[in-house]
Amino acid sequence: MPDPTVLYERDGRIARITLNRPDKLNAINDTMPGELREAVGRANRDDRVHVLVLAGAGRAFCAGYDLELYAERPRPGPYSQALPWDPMVDYAGMSENTACFMSLWRSPKPVLCKVHGYAVGGGSDIALCADLVVMAEEARIGYPPARVWGCPTTAMWVYRVGAERAKRLLLTGDLVTGAEAARTGLVAEAVAAADLDLAVERLAARMAGVPRNQLMMQKLMVNQAYENMGLATTQLLATLFDGIARHTPEGFAFKARCERVGFKQAVRERDSGAPIGP
Repeated sequence: MPDPTVLYERDGRIARITLNRPDKLNAINDTMPGELREAVGRANRDDRVHVLVLAGAGRAFCAGYDLELYAERPRPGPYSQALPWDPMVDYAGMSENTACFMSLWRSPKPVLCKVHGYAVGGGSDIALCADLVVMAEEARIGYPPARVWGCPTTAMWVYRVGAERAKRLLLTGDLVTGAEAARTGLVAEAVAAADLDLAVERLAARMAGVPRNQLMMQKLMVNQAYENMGLATTQLLATLFDGIARHTPEGFAFKARCERVGFKQAVRERDSGAPIGP
């Protein structure tokens, strides 16, 4: 059996969920979204758990979708259909992944996310579904596929930082440090890398001391405000746009470049700042 892509353990009142593809910087593959949702469900079924702590094994939280699987391999494949493409086939797959990530948001119990290294692309989608994010000051977060080949399906950027700051990041695909993310309110807190574990443990312990019912009421009350603002509708549109972005002329060209020179070189070219397309 392959190693699980998500690890789970309970530590007193804290459930610890760890993305577990460290050799790939915890890049998202076919099984990780479902395993993440199952771990969240397991924590919520356990009355001993008050708080969930989400982290990544190894050198980074999550480097996004595994482009070796999804961009380097020839079409047709997952999320890269041959033409003519069926947007509803793409939507079915991506909306399922979005639902798995949103299990963090919809978890009745609060989720605290610890980010070190990188939380980029789909990794930022996962992190920003948590209730509170604590980052290392020099860690990086962003959505580079906004330049070509993606749209953030959870759409959490605008709900966390507002329209103008969300546009600043998504219209460039730039990464920001944990320190900058905390300054703008994208994440709750940024600390020195050496202090990250302690900061997360202190916050988790403080929250875990609160009765489950109180934690659930406060989270549901705040989340409902965002639901009333149209979160589900925004995510539906974002997930459709994500599929479209992978099937535009520029999306096809990026995919072909990944197949030809490898995704790492193609990503360096895409994110260099050089003009893309006509």
